[in-house]
Amino acid sequence: MKIHREGIIPIIITCVILITGFLIAFFFMQYLLFRLLVVIPITILLLLILWFFRIPKRIPVKGENLVIAPADGKIVVKEKIFEEEYFHDERIQISIFMSPLDVHQNVYPLDGKVVYYKYHQGRYLVAWHPKSSAENERSTLVIQHNNGQEILVRQIAGAVARRICTYSEVGSMAQQGDEFGFIRFGSRVDVILPVGTKTICRLNEKAINKHTVLAELV
Repeated sequence: MKIHREGIIPIIITCVILITGFLIAFFFMQYLLFRLLVVIPITILLLLILWFFRIPKRIPVKGENLVIAPADGKIVVKEKIFEEEYFHDERIQISIFMSPLDVHQNVYPLDGKVVYYKYHQGRYLVAWHPKSSAENERSTLVIQHNNGQEILVRQIAGAVARRICTYSEVGSMAQQGDEFGFIRFGSRVDVILPVGTKTICRLNEKAINKHTVLAELV
């Protein structure tokens, strides 16, 4: 397990606060109870931040036509929708909601080439809100698979998440299981698939990035 690079600055800031709290507690506070009231909350905060930015070592599931989960979390949507940003037709949407305790690294769900990327400023509705896909701050990627089919992956900020990191750009080659982004502190990822795709995941299932198979292209 390692710590994601996006966590370096928050961890340094928290460590500085923790050290300052220790110095204040042990040099300027006489009573043990007061010292603990300062030190314990900051220590817990540091442990939570370390946990949030963790990147566990995982060997990704591989499959030419398999679509694997790009994020950890609960599958909260599995339905047919009309996709308005890129395809402008009916598609299958699978959405994964990430709580603050889930791994927030985002990975490519399949091999291919990035043919579309766009960042959208927006609102910060709770990530499970029906309008969050269209109104929240979000980042959209479209990956063209080797067989010519295209899938859309959308990172969506939630009520707590206020930074979407996308490291991919048009022309990039997507390798199944490789990192393409990160979202801070609770959010959602949508996967938009062609109608007729064989879906394998279940609604309310716990998805694990790199491991859970969402669907199979046909």
